Amino acid sequence: MQQAAAPKVSFVSLGCPKALVDSERIITRLRAEGYELARKHDGADLVIVNTCGFLDSAKQESLGAIGDAMAANGKVIVTGCMGAEPEQIEAAYPGVLSITGPQQYESVLDAVHRALPPLHNPHLDLVPPQGIKLTPRHYAYLKISEGCNNRCSFCIIPKLRGDLVSRPANDVLREAEKLVKAGVRELLVISQDTSAYGADLKYAASPWKDREVRAKFFELARELGELGAWVRLQYVYPYPHVDEVIGLMTQGKILPYLDIPFQHASPEILKAMKRPAAQDRTLGRIRRWREECPELTLRSTFIVGFPGETEADFAYLLDWLDQAEIDRVGCFKYEPVAGASSNALGHPVPEEVKTERWNALMARQQAISARRLKRKVGTRQQVIIDEVGPTVSKGRSKADAPEIDGAVYLSSRRPLRVGEIVTAKIERADQYDLHGSVAGF
Repeated sequence: MQQAAAPKVSFVSLGCPKALVDSERIITRLRAEGYELARKHDGADLVIVNTCGFLDSAKQESLGAIGDAMAANGKVIVTGCMGAEPEQIEAAYPGVLSITGPQQYESVLDAVHRALPPLHNPHLDLVPPQGIKLTPRHYAYLKISEGCNNRCSFCIIPKLRGDLVSRPANDVLREAEKLVKAGVRELLVISQDTSAYGADLKYAASPWKDREVRAKFFELARELGELGAWVRLQYVYPYPHVDEVIGLMTQGKILPYLDIPFQHASPEILKAMKRPAAQDRTLGRIRRWREECPELTLRSTFIVGFPGETEADFAYLLDWLDQAEIDRVGCFKYEPVAGASSNALGHPVPEEVKTERWNALMARQQAISARRLKRKVGTRQQVIIDEVGPTVSKGRSKADAPEIDGAVYLSSRRPLRVGEIVTAKIERADQYDLHGSVAGF
């Protein structure tokens, strides 16, 4: 008797690392039920598109991906942030099979089951214990919570993903331990607001090995630092208790790296943005962090052209950047987002002024980044290898998160392996990247 072919699903994952984790969870469940992943839409039985709905440009990319899937396949299930407000998708593509919002895994699976029932084979264990990952084998995103309690005026994430819902500490640690046992060398800790972790749980403790671990930012970071992998903290709001984790960095428990979305520096603009935490004292805190941990790398994002931003506000931001010397910066021109309260602020900044300010900020930051990178010439740095080439391999130092920061390009007298961590001698720097050779293993 000929066995029926396994149903095939093609998958598109758009947006941020948090959406990528959602995609990994859906794919893990599908593989456990016997579905196969297809590389192309036209070779699949149906397509799942995990959308991003944060900015209008992201919505257009999501609509384009849905259109491509409809044209190539015709059977399409839509999920993700744009699915939380389905009207635009329904208007453009009334023939999609199902639309659901983010984190609605069961609804996605129900839609798949209706359109494409699974083949049941209880004798096959199709999924490795760490689940299916869409990132390379040597690093993984570790999502510690969903949603956000902040109400920043430019952001609709709480409307799309809801209020903060943290995972118990032992649940996060179990997943992290599985990933490390499966060969992951770097854990990237993410959520909408990583440093708010556990506030909704009232920091409740949960049993982990021979002890109780509270759902607190510091305690979770400390426990993750015992697993033997690089631990990188991302999307960290600068609440006062963030100061506590700097000590873990100086001890080598977690990477000396903080991704803090400051968004602006002008007190008036921060107030209009409804940003949390007392950012007026941030420069002093950054100074103290670097005194305690000289290796600390700071990455941040900023918005220029926010409604009401004056020349004085922008000059304040540039001056603040010079003093703060942030290592890595991403900058966005303000875009109105449907449903955001900032739309009602008035005093819009003209597009040409936004562009001028964006160019000016990026030029100023480029000089700061280049200056800070130059200090590393002549030093030895640990580098994790991402890509192996015939003469030069590409990796990242402890100061570089995948996809968003710079790279370290290395020559080596012996073949390197992806995921290997080597000691490199840094020989030169450019505006974003470092170049050197492998000095030890």
